[in-house]
Amino acid sequence: MSAVVEARELSRWYGIVMGLNNVSFEIGSGLTGLVGPNGAGKSTLIHIITGQLQASSGALTVFGEVPWNNPRLLKRIGYCPEREAIPRDLQPVAWLRGLGLISGLSRAEANERSTAILDKVKLAREHWSKRMSQYSKGMRQRVKLAQALLHEPDLLVLDEPMNGLDPMGRQEMAQLLKELAASGTSILISSHILAELESLCKNILILSWGRILASGEQKEIRSDLKSWSEQLSIRCDQPERLARYLFDADVLLGFDLEPTDGIVNIRVKAPENFYEKWTDLLLGSGVTVHEIRSQNRSLKQIFEKVTT
Repeated sequence: MSAVVEARELSRWYGIVMGLNNVSFEIGSGLTGLVGPNGAGKSTLIHIITGQLQASSGALTVFGEVPWNNPRLLKRIGYCPEREAIPRDLQPVAWLRGLGLISGLSRAEANERSTAILDKVKLAREHWSKRMSQYSKGMRQRVKLAQALLHEPDLLVLDEPMNGLDPMGRQEMAQLLKELAASGTSILISSHILAELESLCKNILILSWGRILASGEQKEIRSDLKSWSEQLSIRCDQPERLARYLFDADVLLGFDLEPTDGIVNIRVKAPENFYEKWTDLLLGSGVTVHEIRSQNRSLKQIFEKVTT
């Protein structure tokens, strides 16, 4: 499958300050998470993808075209920025209708899409008659997402989209993004909430100091980390026996025991290979296993590993 976003030796300078430093990567379809500390270059990359900045050197294309000064391509991109720039004295339908008209929709199309998209982002209709100055941050976040989706983009770029949403709102937005991805929309999400990206995104792009530290599927990134070892906590009826059995099977780097709690903590040599045969290994041990927990399989641990 061809890349949705492709960068080759891409750099962007701000005077003597380097925003992106000779990065090359590809972003495919589906949901992709963009991760990095403050100053990593995430905003610079987003602004180049959405046509707000021009590359200093190298090249970046979206659907095979350069975004800079390309209105035809930008019609295919939806952008929900972190900052708020919605006109608070307007009602949401009026604002979206105006955006639709500016985008070339007919009045009937603008009316229809404005109401349909507010329903889609689950902004309750009882609030549509209110000015947006009366909205909570979470409600404004839904309106921001609505404007990004109004023109039915092929690529949706989201910068901290979960900010201000309550737990129910986060769940609703996550479900909506999954539905959009399943229907063919490519989505790039930048967020500091790694747990949410982990559950949403199969593919991850990790930036630090303007460079790409890792990209691809989470399991591929873990496999590429030479010093990575999977850490599991297993509660069972015979932790010492299980530890010795797994060690003799040559699948562990090490282990430690918490026998009073019936727990053995193990460090696995080759995580992906281990998971292919772990059921047979545990059954062969003759031990009754009550619970298995991963101690370091999260995106947070991946991020910490590649940035240290």
